[in-house]
Amino acid sequence: MKKVVFVLTSHEELGNTGEKTGFWIEEFAAPYYLLKDKGVEVTLASPKGGQPPIDPKSNEPDFQTPATHRFNKDEALQAILANTIQLSEVKEGDYDAIFYPGGHGPLWDLAENKDSVVLIEAFYTSNKPVGAVCHAPIVLKDAKLNGEPLVKGKKVTGFSNTEEDAVQLTSIVPFLVEDELKNNEGIYSKAGDWEEYVIEDGNLITGQNPASSELVAEKILAKL
Repeated sequence: MKKVVFVLTSHEELGNTGEKTGFWIEEFAAPYYLLKDKGVEVTLASPKGGQPPIDPKSNEPDFQTPATHRFNKDEALQAILANTIQLSEVKEGDYDAIFYPGGHGPLWDLAENKDSVVLIEAFYTSNKPVGAVCHAPIVLKDAKLNGEPLVKGKKVTGFSNTEEDAVQLTSIVPFLVEDELKNNEGIYSKAGDWEEYVIEDGNLITGQNPASSELVAEKILAKL
């Protein structure tokens, strides 16, 4: 049985707005079910362990999908989610791939998390898939390969500046995903706002936005 570790954010404060953030349900649920239904074993981890915060906006009616409806009825998965293991306990050798769901939370805690960086570098150099969607490609910001940015010269995507502008958080977030990928000399591209768009460059698989989450998981599955 193939094993994939999902890394979720532990951060719930949306900057200094007084609002809450966290991970986006669709970007977790759709990949989770796609992989689980194909017999893949999925382990959930987060920097602090325990229950990762859910972005309350991702529960709004406009953002519901078959996967989110399934999640909201799935008490067994909710119990598993409430008990994520601590990221520091994850060992690359125990898994065949690593995946990061988005939401705004990762911009604060996973963007510069040393445990996360070590894992990404280990998975990548071990020729294992590294996947991230929406805001989660920010986790690649500090990852290196032979002393150079891991994304340098590689095709990548992630939440676009125009999408961040559309949700009116450009001045709130600590990093803009598109800018950081470009700053690290990644070959960034995107589709229209909110359109499904996934880029695969070797074992690096990135998706632009929530609509892209299931396709990222499909490409990870194909690699496995």
